[in-house]
Amino acid sequence: MTRASSQPLEPPDPDYEWCHESVQRVSRTFALTVDVLEEPMSSHICLGYLLCRVADTIEDAGHIKTRRQAALLYLYEAALDPDSETTIAEFRAAVDPWLPPAGERSADWDVVAGIPTIAATFAELPEDVREAVLPPVREMIGGMAMFVERYADEGGLRISDRDELEEYCYYAAGTVGALITNLLTREDVPETRAETMHDTAETFGLLLQLVNVSKDVYDDYSEENNVYLPAEWLAAEGVPQDAVTDPKHRAGSARVVSRTADLARSCLDEAQAYLEAMPLHGGNTLSAWLVPYVLAVGTLRELEERPEDALTQADVKVSRLEVFAVLEAASTASRETVADLRETIAHGPFHRVSGGD
Repeated sequence: MTRASSQPLEPPDPDYEWCHESVQRVSRTFALTVDVLEEPMSSHICLGYLLCRVADTIEDAGHIKTRRQAALLYLYEAALDPDSETTIAEFRAAVDPWLPPAGERSADWDVVAGIPTIAATFAELPEDVREAVLPPVREMIGGMAMFVERYADEGGLRISDRDELEEYCYYAAGTVGALITNLLTREDVPETRAETMHDTAETFGLLLQLVNVSKDVYDDYSEENNVYLPAEWLAAEGVPQDAVTDPKHRAGSARVVSRTADLARSCLDEAQAYLEAMPLHGGNTLSAWLVPYVLAVGTLRELEERPEDALTQADVKVSRLEVFAVLEAASTASRETVADLRETIAHGPFHRVSGGD
């Protein structure tokens, strides 16, 4: 492949505005979180997310051979290691041949191309913030590389059983829970709250990732050649893993979708405890994390009614009207009302059952 661009000779300047705009372009869902955080937490989370998004884009890149993906991820992890001599410029040069031409890049690949700007902006953050963010980000990247390498001969991930599914979800999202917790417990936090957060952070991330695994089966397989529904569970239903979206196996695959969604539901109580314990200082807001939690509950409600939609292009998600209603309710929510919001949305579209329609 020919080089899509050339590496700038001079390192870029920090650019907070570009970083915030990039989050808006690559993730409407996560942009909701960043938007309702206040500074400085909004920028801390924005930059931590973009560092993770670079790795996620490389992991999902169908045009890069799997062994090369793993090599790029390991190089990226080393470039983020403060004790390593590997630089972001070296990573950027290594990934350059795989970038689409500038005029044809998706927002995700614009972020990968802009990693020098992200790194330069991140370097301006206080040392204690960088020390809170980098370990879980590097653990995520290393875990992604390990999984890509593990299934290099398959051309895509093929999760084998529940243990491996939870292992993958830990690296993909449990590490993000650790990142958030590291940031929120840097200041004085009551010991019981801090202990609860550390005990439940992984489960908070696990919930969100398991919801994604449950609802995105069709896209994961058709676009990225990844199957996260465990082979062991599919086999129990007589479904070959590479036929997960085949219409003739629709009923069996749908039962496995439901089983995976049930695993996500088992995380709801601990994830709620995480929200109820988090401190609201340094620009953190309850609504920033309550929104994805409540939308996960709504998505699980939709999956319970139509698990087979996860296996087609039908798309499983809550409606835009419901998202707006959740945003409004979350803006005035308190720790004491989290349980009520969860209960309400579990029973029906929030904008209807809450009396907002």
